[in-house]
Amino acid sequence: MQLRLRKWDLSIGDGQPLFCILGLNVLEDLGLALETAQELKQVAAELDLPMVFKASFDKANRSSFKSFRGPGLEEGLKILAAVKEREGLPIATDLHEIDQAGPVAAVADLVQIPAFLCRQTDLVVAAAKATAEQGGLLHVKKAQFLAPWDCHSILRKIEEAAGKDLTIFCERGTSFGYNNLVVDMLSIPELKRLGVPVTIDATHAVQLPGAKADGDGVSTGGRREGVAVIAAAAVAAGADGVFLEFHPDPEQAKCDGPSCLPLAAARDVLGRLQALHATLHGRNAA
Repeated sequence: MQLRLRKWDLSIGDGQPLFCILGLNVLEDLGLALETAQELKQVAAELDLPMVFKASFDKANRSSFKSFRGPGLEEGLKILAAVKEREGLPIATDLHEIDQAGPVAAVADLVQIPAFLCRQTDLVVAAAKATAEQGGLLHVKKAQFLAPWDCHSILRKIEEAAGKDLTIFCERGTSFGYNNLVVDMLSIPELKRLGVPVTIDATHAVQLPGAKADGDGVSTGGRREGVAVIAAAAVAAGADGVFLEFHPDPEQAKCDGPSCLPLAAARDVLGRLQALHATLHGRNAA
């Protein structure tokens, strides 16, 4: 199965290079977004990897009311549109509400459904229709509580709403007891049996939800050292793409710093993943 972002001549799926969704967890300001996009774009070009720049305009599921959420829909889409225009990169971002579908799909080439919301029928349908109208693709994260084969119901909703193939499923781990996630690598081929391309969100798969004491309460912890391990294992299991978040200084990141990689590590991590994917699929590494 292959899907294509026609506006950018980028494809994901069988016979294609490793598809890379790379960027920031959350938008902090335009300067940081441009700095991160420029560095990741250069690395992706050196490795001949298709890249989509990702950043969230709102993190609606933060652990604390006081946590930084991002600039919001209007300002966030302005920043993403500026990155798209200045750097010549396709954009990925997530949405949380039905009314956001139209504005988000007008800017984002890859519209993302968060894992906790992937069974919200009205949101999925609205996102599918808006994305199809704009010629984009829908990146749906599998919920932490769903078996991979149960995602067929989500796929049917999208196909019935949009009348076409536009779905990429994303594995991001499964809840395992309290404050922990595990990734079953057998989920990758199971999702692919649904006839869609599959990515791995190795960044959020290393989260420790609610496990970090943080001032007035708790926040999400993470195991940054596991990101490259999970990404490589998923590529070996057949993933068509990777979803990775970076920050120039993860310790100062305003959201999910313990799970994101330092920007300086991008060349090494992506180079290893590109080489592994190329070897498995009988192509030469960059």
